[in-house]
Amino acid sequence: MTDTAPLREAIAEALPDRPFKIELWDGTSLPSTNGGGGPTFTVRSQRALAHALRAPGQLGLGRAYVAGEIEVDDVDRVLDLLDSWTPPPLDLRTKATLAAAAVRATGATLPPKPPTSELRPVGRRHSRERDLRAVRHHYDVGNEFFSLFLDESMTYSCAIFSRGAQTLEEAQRTKLDLVCRKLQLKAGERLLDVGCGWGSFIVHAAREYGVRATGVTLSEPQAERARQRAAEAGVGDLVDVHVMDWRDLAGERFDKIASIGMVEHVGSANIDAYAARLASLLRPGGWLLNHGIARLRHTDPEAGPFSERYVFPDAAPLHVSRISFAAERAGLVIATVEGFHADYAETLKHWAERLDSNYDRALELAGPERMRVWRLYLRTARRGFETGFIGLFQVLAQKPDGRPVVLRRDEDGAPPVGP
Repeated sequence: MTDTAPLREAIAEALPDRPFKIELWDGTSLPSTNGGGGPTFTVRSQRALAHALRAPGQLGLGRAYVAGEIEVDDVDRVLDLLDSWTPPPLDLRTKATLAAAAVRATGATLPPKPPTSELRPVGRRHSRERDLRAVRHHYDVGNEFFSLFLDESMTYSCAIFSRGAQTLEEAQRTKLDLVCRKLQLKAGERLLDVGCGWGSFIVHAAREYGVRATGVTLSEPQAERARQRAAEAGVGDLVDVHVMDWRDLAGERFDKIASIGMVEHVGSANIDAYAARLASLLRPGGWLLNHGIARLRHTDPEAGPFSERYVFPDAAPLHVSRISFAAERAGLVIATVEGFHADYAETLKHWAERLDSNYDRALELAGPERMRVWRLYLRTARRGFETGFIGLFQVLAQKPDGRPVVLRRDEDGAPPVGP
């Protein structure tokens, strides 16, 4: 027999101020202390507590949520709670009392296994093999799943709404064209896109600017779809897509290079090598644009354990100063740095709404565990941009050729967009 009364008593004593309700598997509950407001957490079985005991903190609670052992009535209200409520510090006696009550409530039970959708990367961090496994873990839900929330171009990076776009499709076209204009693409030039995804940028650049574009990705399904989209757009002869690691890029020289949504996966140990490799592929006078997420505060960790295991294993947003320093160390000259933090928050809002509107089909494709992960991830990522944890920067740099850098401004008065 299990008994949840001591657990309810221990929680009530440890958290006298509770702007949320807890419902337990045996039908008992612990009411909120603010008159019934706030979200409701439903603990569906003893396994939820077993997860929390096995890995106390964010990881244990995350496992219980992903496994469906803890349900919440409204994810957005839970995130509001996390932003506004600060739990009191717990001393050792209180923690021991909670643990003893949790063990009494769970009874004799084996520690549950982590959910099947959890990945614990092995091997040297950011090695080729580990990076490949991490990327495939994120993208193995398949192309159709991503098509349920991305725009028609399948652009999986920050859209730009701040220059007048009203829809996600318009905002993504604005972003793609802005990158092209910052790079000052010209017909016949050779363009490299590192981390090309489903090919939205290289297809746009080839179709609208007449460049010869090469894209690289670690995902074969992405590469296959990118080639198909280039053929459908009538630029199959201008676009090449390769499945390869950035460390294997060598030999060819390019007039312009774009790195869009890639730098987050490079890591602090490899950022200098990454910048040096791209600089070595750029002809003198050529331009590099890095578009990526960066941490804004120097006191915050790279990522939490939930994201590390379920969303982006080994993803490590650096600071824009570190990215710029790596580019300068590689011999490039920084021309402009522009932030789009609010734009990414708006992008994630659109993605979350689209995924919810296609919930049934997404559930068929991804399964219940992955759906919980994605619905939570899209919302927490948006909060990260809104609260100043992370931002989105475009860093434009040139490989010197002995001539001075000359920048112009857009007609709308926007920041400089190219040489």
